[in-house]
Amino acid sequence: MTTRPEGLSAYVAVTAAYWAFMLTDGALRMLVLLHFHTLGFSPVQLAYLFVLYEIAGMITNLAAGWIAVRFGLTSTLYAGLGLQVVALLALAQLDPGWAIGFSVLYVMLVQGASGVAKDLAKMSSKSAVKLLAPKEDGGLFRWVAILTGSKNAVKGVGFLLGAALLATLGFVWAVLAMALVLAAILITVLLSMPPGLPKGRKGVKFSEVFSKSANVNWLSAARVFLFCARDVWFVVGIPIYFYGVLSDGSEDGNRAAFFMVGTFMAVWIILYGAVQAAAPRLLRASACPEYELIRAARGWAVVLFVIPAVLAAGTALSPGPTPAMTVALVIGLLVFGGLFAVNSSLHSYLILAFAQEERVTMDVGFYYMANAGGRLIGTVLSGLTYQAGGLALCLAAAAAMVGFSALAAGRLEPHEKQAA
Repeated sequence: MTTRPEGLSAYVAVTAAYWAFMLTDGALRMLVLLHFHTLGFSPVQLAYLFVLYEIAGMITNLAAGWIAVRFGLTSTLYAGLGLQVVALLALAQLDPGWAIGFSVLYVMLVQGASGVAKDLAKMSSKSAVKLLAPKEDGGLFRWVAILTGSKNAVKGVGFLLGAALLATLGFVWAVLAMALVLAAILITVLLSMPPGLPKGRKGVKFSEVFSKSANVNWLSAARVFLFCARDVWFVVGIPIYFYGVLSDGSEDGNRAAFFMVGTFMAVWIILYGAVQAAAPRLLRASACPEYELIRAARGWAVVLFVIPAVLAAGTALSPGPTPAMTVALVIGLLVFGGLFAVNSSLHSYLILAFAQEERVTMDVGFYYMANAGGRLIGTVLSGLTYQAGGLALCLAAAAAMVGFSALAAGRLEPHEKQAA
């Protein structure tokens, strides 16, 4: 089976819109984190800023699959892009003179809207791949890997862009510039989106969003723990740790620290995206039957466990943030990123392989609700563990979460065995 030209055009349009969205999403996360850290917010308060973002993502993913079936995939994609523009404009209205408590609440609400926007766009893009990808020679895995890997590379550039905009334009003008660019892209996509995606159908019940597939449910559980393992150190712990190591307290020192922290976060995400895009070739997926890819999902999770466990022990035993320890953390976390990317890519393929075509948006939505749940738990734990035990505790929690992810992946079974 070959891909129809209109299907390829729709895939390119969806991917381009998703890229634009993730660029602003990455930049916004770095802007918010670094801006409010310089205003004196504690690690727990910084984590609170992202909590509603993840809660909104869980709710949105659960509902978005049903909305897409009911109203069509393009409607959820446009809604995600439009809502992100509104969230950026609202964030630009933040007044530095507000009390900290009110500022936290306001940013939480705006981040919540941004979380809804992100998951509307994500669910639309990922579901479109299942419907548009060629079915032979590992085409589905290849197209999933290209979309997901390139998205993460773009988001990594967004981290660097956010830090650079904060250092050069300041918080408000940076946010307004991103809103303007994203609005222009939304208009372009609205005017140029080709046919090829389903338009929606009436009569679908909301209760259908809950999956009855054991594979979808176990894979969703593995996804919860996998993304918790990343965000427990990624959201608050590492950025604040590196900022403390790199900044000397002066204005120029703070600016330089912004760039260096943003650069590390960007490089990590870009590496993650590059490995994710290359995962089908690394795993030789076109020649692998489903049961081998399921077994690979278990094995790669076990390998991933080793990295945060070793880093947690090294950080706990280190006398302080020495240059050698900082270098070890950078190298170790980049290795973690590569291994994490392979795990994530396998999950992203398997959910589309397990999903039934007639309910793909609902299975994908349920799965990404689990993804958002893991990010939520990781976000909260990131602030709590860093405040309670520093980076060592963040990394120890990450190791534990990877272990739970491996256990959940161990319950997956090939379609043939489930049918039997």
